Amino acid sequence: MSTPKLLAQTLPSLRLATRRTAPSIARHVVRCYTAASAAPRPAPPAWSSQPPIRRSLWSAAFQSRPFSVSTAVSHGHIQPPKPGEELYVTFIDKEGVEHKLAVSKGDNLLDIAQAHDLEMEGACGGSCACSTCHVIVMDQEYYDRMPEPDDDENDMLDLAFGLQETSRLGCQVVMTPELNGLRVKLPAMTRNLQSSDFK
Repeated sequence: MSTPKLLAQTLPSLRLATRRTAPSIARHVVRCYTAASAAPRPAPPAWSSQPPIRRSLWSAAFQSRPFSVSTAVSHGHIQPPKPGEELYVTFIDKEGVEHKLAVSKGDNLLDIAQAHDLEMEGACGGSCACSTCHVIVMDQEYYDRMPEPDDDENDMLDLAFGLQETSRLGCQVVMTPELNGLRVKLPAMTRNLQSSDFK
């Protein structure tokens, strides 16, 4: 059967069904409206009846928060030395330029170099698990004043490029008054080999 013929046959029955169901729908709407009117819902309490804490929380939830930024922190996370307590260390970079810096007691060479944007990687974050903070102590006298490197540091130094007798890891050299005036040289390049590479 074609579509026009099918529509012609079903249209009258649809009109009849609409006429029959419309009054029943209207009666249902009236019943619902009457039932709702008979038992009205209580109105929500006014703002004045709410406790002050709830009012403030509601207001805070719909107020726009001001834009703010955190204070900038240098990536070395070191504090400037107090006046009269400065210790001095000189870094000689790969181009041979000397950088004399005033530092605090307890700062290690890796943090100092990174805080002053010197080219020292520190791939392991100063956990003595790589050799990318390798430095060469220029004076044997200062090298002898440092505590002996432990086994972990010696293991990582074996992976360092350009290893010398006075080589140390910058993350393990902590500034003390005995090291005031220390001079260290950054090697021409580093090897990013970590202890995890050999497990």
